[in-house]
Parts: sequence; C-alpha cells; structure tokens
Amino acid sequence: MDYIPNTDEQFTAMLQTIGAGSFEDLLADIPPELRCRSFDLPAGLSEYEVLGLFESLAGPNRSLREVTSFLGFGAYQHLIPTVVDALASRGEWLTPYTPYQAEASQGTLQMIYEFQTLICELMQMEVANASMYDGASSFAEAAVLALRTRPATGGAGGRNRLLISEAVHPHYRQAASTYLSGFPCAIQQIPQTNGVTDLEALAAALKEDVAAVLMQQPNVFGCLEPMEQAGELAHRAGALFVANAYPISLGVLKPPGAYGADVAVGEGRCLGSPLAYGGPGLGVFAATQALLRRMPGRLAGCTVDQAGRRGFTLTLQTREQHIRREKATSNICTNAGLLCLRATLFLSLLGPQGLKELAGMSLQNAHALFERLRQLPFVQPVFDQPFFNEFVVRYTDGRTAEAVNTRLLKAGFFGGLPLAPWYPELGEAALWCVTETIGQEQMNRVMETLERV
Repeated sequence: MDYIPNTDEQFTAMLQTIGAGSFEDLLADIPPELRCRSFDLPAGLSEYEVLGLFESLAGPNRSLREVTSFLGFGAYQHLIPTVVDALASRGEWLTPYTPYQAEASQGTLQMIYEFQTLICELMQMEVANASMYDGASSFAEAAVLALRTRPATGGAGGRNRLLISEAVHPHYRQAASTYLSGFPCAIQQIPQTNGVTDLEALAAALKEDVAAVLMQQPNVFGCLEPMEQAGELAHRAGALFVANAYPISLGVLKPPGAYGADVAVGEGRCLGSPLAYGGPGLGVFAATQALLRRMPGRLAGCTVDQAGRRGFTLTLQTREQHIRREKATSNICTNAGLLCLRATLFLSLLGPQGLKELAGMSLQNAHALFERLRQLPFVQPVFDQPFFNEFVVRYTDGRTAEAVNTRLLKAGFFGGLPLAPWYPELGEAALWCVTETIGQEQMNRVMETLERV
C-alpha cells in the first residue's frame, strides 16, 4: 500500500467496502511471530553501514555453501556454470516489464522465443509458452485447461472429474485444488502402491466423465511411474494425459511427448537458477498443437518487419485477461523473466549431451548413496522401484526421522526430508535426494555420521 498514492480517505473507504476496520485486520490470519517486524534504524546510516546491518540480520541463515543438503522434494540443487551469471547480466536482455511493445522489447522477446523452442525440444512437445509462476501453478493451469478442453462430452454433466495420483507432489495437488475451488468439478485421488500409481485403481476410476489424468515423473517419492500405460488408459477413455516432469531427469528419461502426454509441465528452477531459500520458481508449460489456443500465459512468435528483417512479437494473445476478463483462457501472466533467461542460457550451454551427462551423474550418485544407506542396520528401503535421484528409506529400532536429522545437522548436513506430514502411513520415512553436487567426500562424511547414530 505504501507504493499506491491513495489518500487516507480512500484507504478508509476501501476498508469499509470489504468490512475491515483497519489494515492490521487484513493480517489477522498471519501469526504475529511470522510478520515482518519494523527495524529500529538510526537516522543517517551510510550505504556501507546499512549493508553491514542487513548482512548481520541474514547471518543466522545457513546457505548450501555451509551445509551439504540431501533435501529434494521438488527443489533441487544443481551446478550452475559461471557463464550463466555473466551472460544473464548483459544489457541486451534488459528490456523493461512485459513485452507488449515489440519495437522496445526485442531482447526479451527473442529470449522467450528461444526458451519456448528449447522447452519444446526438452519435452518433445509441439508448443510451449513463456513460462508460468512455478511448477505448482503450471500443474494447476494444466488442470484448468483439461476441464475447458473437455467440457461437453460424456454424459449429462460433461467431463468434470480429474484423476490425480497420490504420488504427485502434495503442494501441487493443493495448488490444483485451490485453483479449481470455483469450478463445478471433482478431484479424485488415485492411490499409490509400492511407490507408484496403482494402474488398476486408475483404470477403474476412468469413466466418461473424466477430463484428465495427472501424474508426475519421477513422482514425489523419486520412483519412476508407468507413464506409457497410464497415458494409454487415459486416452482410451477420452481423457487428456498431463505429465509433471523433472526437467533435469529428461537427460536420461523419456520426455513426455515420447509417451503421448497432451500437456507437459514442471518446475524449471533447476535449469540454471539457484534455490534461493525456496524461491522464485519457473513454471514450464508445453502442449500439443491441438491445445495451442487453450494454453495459458504468453507466447512469443518469430516474424519479419516491413524491411524483411527477422523480429519477434507476442502472438495469438492467449494472455487475454486485459481484454476479456472472465472469458480469458487464464488470468496468469508469466514468471520472472530472469529465470526464463537463465534456463535458456543453461540449456543452450549444456546441449543434449551435457544434459545427459549431468542427469547421469545425479542418477549414479543417488544409487551409490542408496546402496550404502541400506547397509545400515536401522535403515530400510521403503519401495522396490527404479528411481532417478530421490529415494525413500525408513528408520527402525525406535529412531525417528527428526532425531536422525538433528544429529546430521550438527555435523553439517541437511538429511532426508521426513514424509510423515504428508504420508503418515509410511511411518518414520525420509526422502533423500542426491544430485551431481554431492561428491564422494560428502557421502563418506554423512555415512560416518550415520554410523555413529
């Protein structure tokens, strides 16, 4: 509100309209301990002194330069070539805000166009947009697209049911539920068996009122799903098939287009952007040509100007909320363009072979640590399934996941993520993630610490 030049009278009128007595009333649902506290800053601090103050405030945060992390669960640490930082800072890309005026935004538009091309190649899909806010919003937008694409077939009520695997990230499922809270639709969870989606349960749930089947590859447990079989079941029932894919894994796994996905989404922050304590994200969204007009967000196209010179512009105007409001395909815009640019640079620099080698390193390191962990007498594998770079183990002999992680943190490690908050039926289970950033030395040290546990 500090940035909007409204008068006190206007603030009061707005609060009265929504039934709030004060601005603080709007914060009632935020616990006091989580609210930003005002800083008691003395007047007249120099720039150097202000920087020092905020560095001291940030001091308690522990970065991944200090701690070795085995956390994954949708946010993955990967190597970022230094050249990505250097090229991303060049002035050619620094065109401001949204690229409606093509004559003033050629740098941004070319980057978006190249990004779309690379995502199409990565996913083996026909069209891609200029990205979404994050992976969860991409997943939710895919659910919305499915409902709008299959509105009037199959029974009196049309196709108004979505089948989402329980092995999809719980945050993504929650985002989809929130997005669809105003839609006349139903979401049915398909159970997992031994770490993967139960295909028999999926087949039984596929009726003529299902708009789409939504799954994740690798799934939230790191296991590899039978995507081809699931896609065939969905298409046989006339439903769309949506695949949420981990982009780095596509260096070694089949891309969504290869197993018949109609829509492919994912979290693209792993493509050249740091974890940054959890944000921001980069939502990847690609689809078949048949769904082009129903895609959310912006699309950039290549054309020529009056002089015949190659140029770029927004095309098809699928981001139409500025003119159509409730009739718009979607009211989402796009993510921060910097992450889109970094992903473009990252994929261009690695190329297909580099991405394959990077994914292979994550795969090998994860399996190496998994084999060592399972030798510990109090560690048991939970699932007997192929996996990429995440796996689930259970602690026995009275050891809790929290207690194990407390010991690991004292030794400088973030251990596997306890899954009980989302999957209590798994007991004292933890999801471990290993990427190419975890070397043999870190594995030796974490094993030494666990052996002492």
